[in-house]
Amino acid sequence: MKFVCLGYIDAAMWESLPKEEAEKAMEACMAYDNELRKGGHFAGGGALSAPQNGVTLRHQDGQVRVTDGPFIETKEQIGGILLLEARDLNHAIQLMSKHPGVRMGPFEIRPADDAMNLLILEMSERLAREAEAS
Repeated sequence: MKFVCLGYIDAAMWESLPKEEAEKAMEACMAYDNELRKGGHFAGGGALSAPQNGVTLRHQDGQVRVTDGPFIETKEQIGGILLLEARDLNHAIQLMSKHPGVRMGPFEIRPADDAMNLLILEMSERLAREAEAS
């Protein structure tokens, strides 16, 4: 069963860390990610750039509006996403509780929507077949 783990971080806190401390924290996260890989639990993931480098899309009045950055009323922003393979939610909690990133900010763990992801995969495969045929 796949779980999406959203790691949050206080960007101001992160930017205020001495470079050596930030590098040490990232090395610890990468080392634990490798442990998850070795155990067959790391199904993917990625780090996100700073929130000010992103945009937010909203559908309003029949149009899509683009605004700078995320506009969530919190100092904690999503810093990275990890796709985890685990037996169940308790197993996912057990695995992610050991992740060094949890010491830097909260992690949200949600089960992946397998039915929706299957539809997305089927659509991607169909479009790839159509592209090959044309």
